[in-house]
Amino acid sequence: MSERRSIFITGGASGIGREVALYFAKRGWFVGIADVDQQGLEDTLGLIEGGYKYAHRLDVRDRAAWDEALQAFSTAAGGRIDVVFNNAGIGHGGPLAEQPAEEIEQLVAVNMKGVLFGAQAAYPHLKKTAPGSALISTASLAGIIGAPNLSAYCATKWGVRGMTEALDAEWAADGITVASLCPGFIDTPLIEQTNPDSNMSVKETLTEAGVEVSPVSDVPEVVWNAVHGDKLHYTVGKMAGRLMKLKRWLPGRVRKEMRSQGVGAEI
Repeated sequence: MSERRSIFITGGASGIGREVALYFAKRGWFVGIADVDQQGLEDTLGLIEGGYKYAHRLDVRDRAAWDEALQAFSTAAGGRIDVVFNNAGIGHGGPLAEQPAEEIEQLVAVNMKGVLFGAQAAYPHLKKTAPGSALISTASLAGIIGAPNLSAYCATKWGVRGMTEALDAEWAADGITVASLCPGFIDTPLIEQTNPDSNMSVKETLTEAGVEVSPVSDVPEVVWNAVHGDKLHYTVGKMAGRLMKLKRWLPGRVRKEMRSQGVGAEI
């Protein structure tokens, strides 16, 4: 088995996945990235200096493809996988009563089933390198609060947090660290999407409303801390941290705010 530690990152073609890949690569890790966006994968790979890198086209909804991807990466990385970063995800919003069934199915398939399949496939590899191995899964601010017009999305991200807590109990005896990442609004391609009702990007809408949008460069250090720490849930951005505390200590206030402001209406 190689002495060099390795991390496998889904959603590695852009945004959070790309930044985390670059961060770990600079610290000497063997980095594997996966995505359905082949060009994005190649672009990320080109930004990583040195030869300790690997890319694999992966649809996280395909359980068998997960086994193939992780086995191929383990072989490339010298027989070891120390961290799997379950980061691939999509976003759709709107009133649940009006949301197309296809969108709900896509959200559940990618954001929930994809994360569960990733955890399932990762287990034998992480057990092999434990103690010190880790499964980190990207939840969201929407996994902390239930925001109107994000019902289906929130359901998937709350599911990620629930899975994290369950696996923390299941895998504790194996020495595998399990944690979730709960970012607020991060400046990634996901929030550059245009809202057809306003003809503004999500980012423009958030900025106009005075909502904090954190740079994507804030994320990798938090992922690093999650890999090496012992907390269950990690927030990114001041807003996410504040809401996590408010939800714990003043849940009634958070509920009142969600009802009065309709936070998710423009997202």
